[in-house]
Amino acid sequence: MKESASFFKVLADKARLQMLWLLFNRQELCVCDIMAVLEITQSKASRHLRTLYSAGLVSDRRSGLWIYYSLRPVKDDFARAFLETLRSQFADRKDATVLLKKLDAWLAQKDPISCR
Repeated sequence: MKESASFFKVLADKARLQMLWLLFNRQELCVCDIMAVLEITQSKASRHLRTLYSAGLVSDRRSGLWIYYSLRPVKDDFARAFLETLRSQFADRKDATVLLKKLDAWLAQKDPISCR
């Protein structure tokens, strides 16, 4: 039960849920992508991503100045089932669709070198 409580504590934040939703729909995202879509600072994005990383939900990779995040395969059956339910439920939500449209618009116009 302790692990389940910790898992839900990690998910008990709007920004982290939004980050997971974006990563459910893209193989990998840069911190700057998440910052732009969620309209948050680099420090806030990094703090939330570090929490997801510490919980074993995402992995990271450094490329130059940027860190890219992707979903990590979850080994725990309970967590995996819950994340799949979360993914399917978010797919029908208007606010989740808006986030993906915002991400698509950002990715279409961003400069891959400067992330602007």
